[in-house]
Amino acid sequence: MQLAEVRPSTSSRWARLRPLVAPDEPERTPAQWHRVLTLLADISLFIGTRDVWTSAASHQPLIAAVISLCYASILVTGVLTLVVRNSRSLARLDLVVLVTAVILAYCALAVKHGFSDESILTTQAARELLHGHPVYGQPWPWLFGHGIAYTPTVTGGYDYTYGYPPLTALLTAPLLWLGHGAIPETLVTTTAITLGAVVMWRMLPTPWRSAATMVCLGFGMVPTYARLGYPAVVALALLIPVVVRWTRMGAGGPADWVRAACLGAACATQQLPWFLAPFLLAGVFALRRSELGMRGAAAAVGRIVGIAAGTWLLINVYFIVSEPRTWLSGIVLPITQGAVIHGQGLVGISLYYTDGSDRLTWYSHASMLLLAGLLVLFVLFVRRLGPAATVLPWCAFFLATRSQDGYYLLMTPLWLAAAVTVPPTAFTTAWQPRLLHGRRVARMVVAGALVAPSLVAVAVAATGRPPLRMRTTAVSRTPLTVSTLGIQVRNSGDAALQPHFMVTTGQGMSRYWTVLDGPSSVAGHTTATYRIQAPGGSFVIPKKGTRIRLRAFSASPMTLSSQDIRLEREQVPLKGSKDAKGSKGSKGSKGPKTSKGATS
Repeated sequence: MQLAEVRPSTSSRWARLRPLVAPDEPERTPAQWHRVLTLLADISLFIGTRDVWTSAASHQPLIAAVISLCYASILVTGVLTLVVRNSRSLARLDLVVLVTAVILAYCALAVKHGFSDESILTTQAARELLHGHPVYGQPWPWLFGHGIAYTPTVTGGYDYTYGYPPLTALLTAPLLWLGHGAIPETLVTTTAITLGAVVMWRMLPTPWRSAATMVCLGFGMVPTYARLGYPAVVALALLIPVVVRWTRMGAGGPADWVRAACLGAACATQQLPWFLAPFLLAGVFALRRSELGMRGAAAAVGRIVGIAAGTWLLINVYFIVSEPRTWLSGIVLPITQGAVIHGQGLVGISLYYTDGSDRLTWYSHASMLLLAGLLVLFVLFVRRLGPAATVLPWCAFFLATRSQDGYYLLMTPLWLAAAVTVPPTAFTTAWQPRLLHGRRVARMVVAGALVAPSLVAVAVAATGRPPLRMRTTAVSRTPLTVSTLGIQVRNSGDAALQPHFMVTTGQGMSRYWTVLDGPSSVAGHTTATYRIQAPGGSFVIPKKGTRIRLRAFSASPMTLSSQDIRLEREQVPLKGSKDAKGSKGSKGSKGPKTSKGATS
């Protein structure tokens, strides 16, 4: 008996084929740019990982094994990223990249945690807080040295005090039992950036999530600052939920309250958010005014400011009550401390390419003028400049006396968060003044007029002349070190200056040399002679080809005078050689020798 052949009906055949030709098929197939972004995030995890593994392999083999597993995860994820055919699978790989990055961040913290001046000051502030002692205005000089950099000021001293808002110290205090040094504080900052990366990853649209992993935990940039314990990393983490879709601020609802509270907490952590907040608030006002009118927009911005200010006051209230004066001077200390100039910005003109300037304060004026000019430009042309709200504030630091790249680098994750979630179309209907509507030439003139004052201030600072002319007259040295220098100083200006001397060999500043002989100040158009001693009693002469500069700072007015000096190592005779036995004239010459008329 033969069974009748059962043929599937036409409708059942179409039912089986329908999933293959469904209209949503293009949505389930990942875009090629999504694959590339996931792959770039995966590749970014290689950066710096080998150094961590090398350090762990000799002392902490368990952590080295975990890092090896992370290497395997990176390789397997790279393969799967290029072969998966489903968007959901690629989204899962984005999660794998994030988890791998978090594990590597904590492995690096366990193996290569470093201490900076910011981390040890914050940790000491947390200790003093637990013991009920004042936190602000208290010098702690014993924390510095032994690899912890000093912050020299133009007054000839160093800043040994805590100069940040208190939130990071408050978060560190409960963790002090974990260990000595700044380990508790670096754990706070590393945890902050990992949580910030997770929050940003979750808030971004699915195809863009690996970009959050890349800018927060990849590249080795921000995690390095976290391992050094920079409070700005905590501020960055708090700003991430503020900046993602920040154009929705002022619309009301619980999200508005959360964003405003995070903004206030960020301002209570470090000073950098102070410069970003005006741009965000100005943008929110412009967006809400087009929807709610003048009063409604003012109320919306006022609500944000009120919640942010309340959060900020809640975090600071203990210090406001217990030490109001030192607290106020402490939280503005980075702006008022008078630290010596340093950085990669235009201040390098006076620092590296000329012999100094008698108008250094004009760099600070230029920075503030540019910040004010950019804020006005942002208000006038918010429809065009609105998407750049998270980048514009940091441009002002390029002109400042302390133009270190960390000021812009640390906030780069916010650039990405805004670029992905705040498109230019969000500002199409934003309110902006109609005074220059349709007048392109007038707009360009106004923009130039707002930026020009800062450029003029930079030109004034950069073209200043060094007020002191210096010449080395004597050097007390050994073949490899210098102990003292004799200097002839002529003040070519009108004002009396109190010079503070240091010798530098690179991009950074060093410690001041002690004045052994010489007047406290040099009157205008007069000459004085100084004898100065190296920090610790000796200055190691660098290898041939290194530029050695003698620098003199003064505080009032703030000036810098620099002079190249030539110091070369002398060949040390080998033990037992003919030269090492000495001659009649060299008997008993074991100490440093002094040479006069050294070249400048």
